[in-house]
Amino acid sequence: MDHHDNETAYRPEALIGADQPGTRYLGWNVPPEELQYIPDHWLQYPEPEASLHYLLGLLYIAFAIFALIGNGLVIWIFLSAKSLRTPSNVFVVNLAICDFFMMAKTPIFIYNSFTKGFTLGHMGCQIFAFVGSLTGIGAGATNALIAYDRYNTITRPFEGRLTQTKALIFIFLIWAYTIPWGVLPLLEIWGRFVPEGFLTSCTFDYLSSTFDTRLFVGSIFTFSYVLPMSLIIYYYSQIVSHVVNHEKQLREQAKKMNVESLRSNQNKNDASVEIRIAKAAITVCFLFVASWTPYAVLALIGAFGDKSLLTPGVTMFPACACKFVACLDPYVYAISHPRYRIELQKRLPWLAITESLPAETASTCTEQEAQTTTQS
Repeated sequence: MDHHDNETAYRPEALIGADQPGTRYLGWNVPPEELQYIPDHWLQYPEPEASLHYLLGLLYIAFAIFALIGNGLVIWIFLSAKSLRTPSNVFVVNLAICDFFMMAKTPIFIYNSFTKGFTLGHMGCQIFAFVGSLTGIGAGATNALIAYDRYNTITRPFEGRLTQTKALIFIFLIWAYTIPWGVLPLLEIWGRFVPEGFLTSCTFDYLSSTFDTRLFVGSIFTFSYVLPMSLIIYYYSQIVSHVVNHEKQLREQAKKMNVESLRSNQNKNDASVEIRIAKAAITVCFLFVASWTPYAVLALIGAFGDKSLLTPGVTMFPACACKFVACLDPYVYAISHPRYRIELQKRLPWLAITESLPAETASTCTEQEAQTTTQS
């Protein structure tokens, strides 16, 4: 796509009459050669105060520290601990990798923030948006697969188990699905990456009033947000329904047999571990829905609605929400995943984590030993 054919591309006449409606406001810290990449929409607003840039820069530093440490620990523990190298946990590691690299690109944003503008230019913008696209869409697809795996594990505990081979095939399919959504706008085959908000971050173009842009926004909204979110909601609603019905059946059967419970202590332990892991997965997926919904709404408004609602400040809130969730995900697992806490306790005893799990207790899926999954 030629930048000069796009209505939001740089127009020489916009350099004059900055006080007139619809023309560029040139107070922004943008190198002249980079103006062609900036959508007109953002430059009609006054440049943000320096203090806002610095505040966001500091916030992203905090996000980066928490997310890189938390997700780095998840990747390290899940890959190094034999008890955690199970098919289901392949998805957990993939999600942690997505969150890790989502935050690994934040130095671009931080540098731009402390220099108050688009100082790393077009190349920095493309890197930031490309990595953000891959990691965000990859995280959504991974959350959907985690929901599917939890559904199979709890509703079909014997025949629903994944094998390592199938889990790796699923991971390959996730990235085969995700990569085109980053490559197409990067090469400007379909869509493009442009600065947004304070011009310190970049994402796909959702402001151009062209058919191609609207088709791209509608497609990425449907296949990268609505589809995974629908799968997540469906599978977890089925899990809740199954657990409620199963417990009801157990209570009714116990009442008929005039016993307090049909569960042995071992079964209670197994169920407790499985439910804790399911709760962690549900929490992570809920965070995904909560964090990406504002961005999805923002993109729809930009492409199909009233663009005047999208001020530079408004667009920074969804961006911060996504980064905040990338920080929270690993700590949700640290709190809720029993085996992960035990392995963390072994390797980093100074964290003073207390977790006990009976030796004979094994989760029906996530905690199964590797030898039970060698057959594909």
